[in-house]
Formats: sequence, C-alpha cells, structure tokens
Amino acid sequence: MKIITDEKCTGYFQPGHPERPQRIATTVERLKSQTDLPIEWLAPTKASDEQILRAHTPEVLARLKIPKPFDADTPFFENISDFARASVAAALDALKLARDGETVFSLMRPPGHHATREKSMGFCYLNNIAIAALEARATGAKRIAIFDFDVHHGNGTEDILRDRDDVAFFSVHQFPAYPGSGEKNAGQNCFNYPVAPSAPRETYRTTLARALADLKNFAPDLIAVSAGFDAYARDPLADGTLLAEDFHWIGQELRALETPFFSLLEGGYSRDLPELILAYLKGAEGK
Repeated sequence: MKIITDEKCTGYFQPGHPERPQRIATTVERLKSQTDLPIEWLAPTKASDEQILRAHTPEVLARLKIPKPFDADTPFFENISDFARASVAAALDALKLARDGETVFSLMRPPGHHATREKSMGFCYLNNIAIAALEARATGAKRIAIFDFDVHHGNGTEDILRDRDDVAFFSVHQFPAYPGSGEKNAGQNCFNYPVAPSAPRETYRTTLARALADLKNFAPDLIAVSAGFDAYARDPLADGTLLAEDFHWIGQELRALETPFFSLLEGGYSRDLPELILAYLKGAEGK
C-alpha cells in the first residue's frame, strides 16, 4: 500500500470551516500507528499547466491568484494555488503507481470533484480526478471509469467529462443535497445513482452495488475513485447511513474487479474519518 500525502497540505485554515487540516493530520497519525497494513509514504511531485488545462480553462488557473472568495463555501487562502496544484500532482502520481500495479491512495487536500471546467466551488479549486483521468487518456489508457462514492454529487467531474466516449462517470450520492445536481444521468457517459436522505443502509449499499456492476460492464482498463467518506452515518454534512464496514466492502469490491485503480480523498468530515479510511484501505488490500 502506497499513500501520497504532504504535511504542508494542512497549511490553510478557516475557523469553523469543515474542510479542516485535522482531516489529514489525524488520518496520517492513525495510519502510522496501525500495524495491519504495511504503508509506504510518498510526497507529491509536480503538475504542469498542460496537464491541468486539459480539464480547466486558463481563467481557472489565473483566478487562483486573486484574493477574494470563490463562493460562500470556498474561501481564498494565501498560496491556495500551490495547495491545489500539489493535490493535483498527488492524483497524477497515484495514476502512475496504479498503472504499475500498486494499491495507492492520495491523502491530500483540497478535494476536487466539485470544481467545474470554468469554476472553483464547494471546497474544491482544481478537479484532481478529472485531470488524472484526462492524463490517463492522453498517455495511452483506452477506457477509464470514475467511481465517485462521496455523499455529494461530483458535479465538476461530470461537467468536465460529459459526453466523452472514452471515460464513464459513476456517482452514488445523496439527492437532494449540495450541489443540487445528480438527480438523473447526464449526457452519454455520466451515470448517477441518487439515494434519498436517511435512506436505509441496505438501500444505500444496494445502490452502490448496482453502480459497481454497471462500471464493471463498461469494462474499463483503469478506474479512478473519488473516495468521499461523508455518507457515513455520523458525518455532520449530510444524511448518509453507511458504517465503517461498508467502506471496507467498497474497497473489497473495487479490488475484486481486478482492474488497476487509484483513490483520491474527497469529503468526509466526521471525527471517525481516520477509521473509515483505514477500513477502506484494508478492503482495497484484501485485508
């Protein structure tokens, strides 16, 4: 198991904001203290403008330097451009490692799946998963699937990748919920699996299984995972009902597809996040 992280990614903070540095710091601490999974720790490298601009307009990159909020949920921070680019770089590094047969998780912030082609929003500045998927396509992958199990719909990923025939997007999420999208499928390649707020845990898990079966039928040669842990029953930002063992099961199911995959941290705001990530990683490693 390889984990890509950087203690510097905890270097921005707004009091009271749920996207807080402790999400990363406490998870690193927990993963370093456990003994069930051997972990190799890696730091992100660099991401180029060319790689980022496959997914975003030049204006998005320029906007990262302008000191004013992006929206009510997405503040400006000094050097946020550097933080966002490091998160992208970790995603690209994870892609390379997955292609080499490694199990790999990017434990970075900021998250990315709400950032659209033209706009940073929803705690997200650059769309890490979409950038990595387009890099994979540009460097030889034929069919790429993105599996997004964050409780919030990955509207940005959908916006960037909609109607491509070489990438398919599978998102299981609460609806209605922020950002208000994801009620129906979109375009020819974006498949949405909405779950009602406080739906029974069995319903949520059945919906996840249906999405994974459809992903398998797409027959990708690479899977990119937006791993959000906010569908957890005690997460403060939504009304999910999943437990730690469900995230372990998701990891197992992805492993069972026998297709290279890599995972990037998206949401997850409960104090139990480190245990949820550990459960997922154990599943992904067959533990």
